Amino acid sequence: MRVLVGGMHHESDTFNPIITGKNDIWVLRGKELLEIQDTSSLCGVISTLKNAGYEVIPALLARAVPNGEWDKDYYLTLKAEFLEAIKQALPLDALCLSLHGSMRVKDIGEAEGDLLEDIRKICPSIPIISSLDMHATISPRMLFHADGYVGYKCAPHTDTYETGVHAANITINTLENNIKPVMAAVKIPFLIAGEQSETSVEPMKSLTNYLRAVEKREKIVAASYLLGFPWADTEDNGVTALVVTDNDKQLADKTAQELAKLFWQTRKEFAFYSETREPTDALTQTKHYIDEGAFPVVLSDSGDNPTAGSSQDVTNFLREILQDRFFTHLNPPLCYQAFYDPPLVEKSIKLGEGASIEGTLGAHFDTVKSSPLPVKAKIKKIQLNWQAMQHVNLVLLDVMGIDVIVTDKHVGCYDPEMMRVLGVEPQNLKAIVVKLGYLEPEIRAIAKKSILVLTDGSTNEVFTRLNYKQLPRPMYPFDRDMEWEP
Repeated sequence: MRVLVGGMHHESDTFNPIITGKNDIWVLRGKELLEIQDTSSLCGVISTLKNAGYEVIPALLARAVPNGEWDKDYYLTLKAEFLEAIKQALPLDALCLSLHGSMRVKDIGEAEGDLLEDIRKICPSIPIISSLDMHATISPRMLFHADGYVGYKCAPHTDTYETGVHAANITINTLENNIKPVMAAVKIPFLIAGEQSETSVEPMKSLTNYLRAVEKREKIVAASYLLGFPWADTEDNGVTALVVTDNDKQLADKTAQELAKLFWQTRKEFAFYSETREPTDALTQTKHYIDEGAFPVVLSDSGDNPTAGSSQDVTNFLREILQDRFFTHLNPPLCYQAFYDPPLVEKSIKLGEGASIEGTLGAHFDTVKSSPLPVKAKIKKIQLNWQAMQHVNLVLLDVMGIDVIVTDKHVGCYDPEMMRVLGVEPQNLKAIVVKLGYLEPEIRAIAKKSILVLTDGSTNEVFTRLNYKQLPRPMYPFDRDMEWEP
């Protein structure tokens, strides 16, 4: 049997003014797609289908680091290429896709519903199954134009490959064992950030275990909590309990309501699992930890987290640090990872290591939440074309005694190797600031103490500080006394 595979993956932050364009997006096509060897959901899909003897037909996979909405013209170009690949591959028995669920396009809105609607016009009757990110935002169009979804169950997302395997097995069972997937979904009016919903801690730990138990029930094909993406101002936002059954709509409805009710009952149990403080308080506590010898202390500049879609150029927290002599005179220096500022990187590369540089840092893209920081700095180290992360160029600047990493691409700031390639050993430091939310395993292993700092930016963890206009109300936690039944 012939199954077409492909996908589009992006978390789009509508509060971030950056438009995610062609230079930010990487695309795999054809043979490249079939030869990927990683832990992605699509790799799980392809491996499972191949091992089952299927002919796997590749369309394309387009991905980007979380950022602002996608450029409309480039999205439409990629969509047209995707649709043409489907037309050229006909006849097909099924599509098994890897979608995110919270991708948005400038002037179009939700990407997944738009893409699936046009796919369904070409393939009106064959099964369409897809894996989804746990932070997918489910829309009516997504439900109408697909047959089944299964979402990641782990945050951080350590089960992406397994979720692809699950999606592929649903496809196989649909084609070979006369399974007829039927979906039901309940939208829960609750906005929740990843920093309050890691699956290694309660209540998500128990909720996730419950999903796995539900999936062992007869005729239940998949059960997912899809948490939505809180930094997108959309009318579809919120948590979704989604269930796929084998041709039993009543069971799907009943189970989705059961899962939604359980999630709603636990809503007041969600909290920041790690130490969380306002910026000034966080710096005071960091001094105490350092004085006690408990370091490195890793502080998350959570409001400007590019891994969740912020612009990576908000300067407010750095400004506050620079005003404190304790931090500007640390030995070794505090390291701040990292600011997205292509012009400053370009200028630094021209001047070279050891030179002095004058200019501004940050707020090159987001000029609303902060302003450019005037700097006189020494260029300590340059790393060109760092292959571990999109061939980014990195510069290490000494800004008034603070080691500041600057990048010429919008990248995640979770990898301590970014410091090491610039000659900074993070384990020797007393204080590190990362533009990140919850700590990824690589940097968590280094931290003796960690603080989630409630800073400004497009991923502000205090939702009431963001200007939502499309979000439906009432919505928890904005309306804490609201009542709701699934």
